Amino acid sequence: MSNVVAFARALADETRWRIVRLVMDEALCVCELADILEMPQSTVSSHVQVIRKAGLLESEKQEKWTYFRIARPQLRLLRSIASAFGDGSPAADVEKMTRRLAEREDSCCPAPKKLKRPRRTNATP
Repeated sequence: MSNVVAFARALADETRWRIVRLVMDEALCVCELADILEMPQSTVSSHVQVIRKAGLLESEKQEKWTYFRIARPQLRLLRSIASAFGDGSPAADVEKMTRRLAEREDSCCPAPKKLKRPRRTNATP
């Protein structure tokens, strides 16, 4: 029962849902998420930990940064939930993510290696 509760809790907040949608196809670190969401890193980090504890994220450590992306076993379910509710990423989030990723090479964040390849499908990010 606690897994179901943790899963529901992870998705029961608008900010956490925005994070989930952003990291479905692209691995992002907390500082990138904070820039995209225009929130303090500490706030974003707290939200990421709730999602992580629910078992929804895979991660990769690069130097002092940790990159997060939705874990493959949960990807299909989360895509189905997003599709069922017609709940895509806010256009502003997608635009900010595209801009932030274009700046990645010149930013403080090294790119992930293991999670580097974005998972793109016909589903909208």
